[in-house]
Amino acid sequence: MPKDIAPLERPDEAFALLAWDRDGLVPVVAQQHDSGEVLMVAYADREALRQTLATGQATYFSRSRGGLWVKGETSGYRQRVLEVRTDCDGDCLLYRIDAPGPACHQLRRSCFSNRIDRDGSVHCDRPKIG
Repeated sequence: MPKDIAPLERPDEAFALLAWDRDGLVPVVAQQHDSGEVLMVAYADREALRQTLATGQATYFSRSRGGLWVKGETSGYRQRVLEVRTDCDGDCLLYRIDAPGPACHQLRRSCFSNRIDRDGSVHCDRPKIG
């Protein structure tokens, strides 16, 4: 059974409390702050989390690029982080964000644009917005 974190409300304690995987990463769910819509899932390493907390801009660790990735740095569709939360056992982060444009590289509002029906068929039911 996973061990729950025990916050002490001390500066920088998050870096010790989080359950980083063997690659030093933790999954991050990006959620639109006002609607609750889940926009994407990515990963953060310690430096990505540090930069996110310091700048208020969503920063992730790109596994495919092997380095830090500031969301919107090339596309212009930035994500302003209003709040960072963790779950009870510290193995996932939630970035509550303001993201006025698409979050998906396919220029859709959310990366979760494909619905899987009960028969297993997959349907893209969200339009491109960018």
